[in-house]
Amino acid sequence: MSKLTELQERIGYTFRQEGLLRQALMHSSFANERHMKKLSDNERLEFLGDAVLELVSSEFLYQNYPKLPEGDLTKLRASIVCEPTLALCTRELDLGAYLYLGRGEDQTGGRKRKSILSDALEAVIGAIYLDGGFAPARDFVRRFILTDIEHKKLFYDSKTILQEVVQGNYTEQLHYVLLAEEGPDHDKQFRMQARIGERVVGEGLGHTKKAAEQEAAYQALLLLKPQL
Repeated sequence: MSKLTELQERIGYTFRQEGLLRQALMHSSFANERHMKKLSDNERLEFLGDAVLELVSSEFLYQNYPKLPEGDLTKLRASIVCEPTLALCTRELDLGAYLYLGRGEDQTGGRKRKSILSDALEAVIGAIYLDGGFAPARDFVRRFILTDIEHKKLFYDSKTILQEVVQGNYTEQLHYVLLAEEGPDHDKQFRMQARIGERVVGEGLGHTKKAAEQEAAYQALLLLKPQL
């Protein structure tokens, strides 16, 4: 079974124009390395997919949160369609394994880079929209992105929510500790711990300290919320 066929089985949609899916998975580093013609990569599909995602998520939130005012709907949508949350959504599909990356990008962790993963996910949405229209694109977004909204909001606001939880329930201070900084300058990985006083409550990994802190805070919330 080809990788493209395997991915189509995972997403539950079969392309009539398989080339659209291939393009959606093609990072600019791959196209540049192979001297492919201009606009062969997934950036235009990402542009389209971003617009489809915004419309589908807006419609979903409007229908499912009838008591939320516009400002809260906007904030909730932002928590769903932001880069870290979209990258989180790609884990279920293992999307990184299907990407076409240039050798250098592949060797420096591109398959796990949140910006590349989130862009590819939006490009896949755009490809489905072009291939099959709005309905299958909406089905894809609802199945793989608009699920577990409260957890995604928790992830998006994790540092702020954790700070509020600690201030309201603990006497010790919340702080973050850098455990490790690994890799070359162009592919840094930071490992951070969230601690309340001296108690370790979460750990996270990211390409920036902020991203690693967000992951650590999210893990801390998953640990602490049931105890409160």
